[in-house]
Amino acid sequence: MIDPVLLGRHLHDLRAGRGLALSALAGDAGVSVSMLSAIERGEKTPTVVVLSRIADGLGLPVSRLLADLETDRVIVRRAADQDHVAEPGGWHRTVLTPVVPGVNFEWIRTTLPPGCDAGDFPAYAPGSHEFVAVESGELCLGVGGAEYVLTAGDSVYFPADATHSYANRTGNPCVYHVAALIMRPRENRMTPPRKA
Repeated sequence: MIDPVLLGRHLHDLRAGRGLALSALAGDAGVSVSMLSAIERGEKTPTVVVLSRIADGLGLPVSRLLADLETDRVIVRRAADQDHVAEPGGWHRTVLTPVVPGVNFEWIRTTLPPGCDAGDFPAYAPGSHEFVAVESGELCLGVGGAEYVLTAGDSVYFPADATHSYANRTGNPCVYHVAALIMRPRENRMTPPRKA
């Protein structure tokens, strides 16, 4: 388990050692200044993607960034510590997975309200993978130029090195899970600003 206070101090020391202002590293990493500041104060534990972006901004691999910070091999992320994000358009996502050094994996639970289109998401780096499982409702998943309609209990795998999209075109909410193995952070989203 990674102590968020130790991680925050370590990030602060690495940033200061490189002579980077908080805003400079935030810009290089593609994260907000407030998010980076909260991480450095030990108030927030970053997701795998955010941690990878910060490591890239510092010019380090994630494993080196987290070296000597892991205190336990079993990492529990309590429900109260999960990141809950309300996105523009009314959709909601919860990052379920804890941060694990050197593992670029995220498991996200997303709820799309009726008629909600979460937008297009640019490709991850080659070698990235996504698995999607629908818990309830109906999901329209676009991958490249194809579209797949998935209903409760359906699941799908696709190489995540293609543009993809998530939409709910029905009158009922849709809940689905995304398990993503990310080779490195992708470029900023097209629209809207967060991952479904």
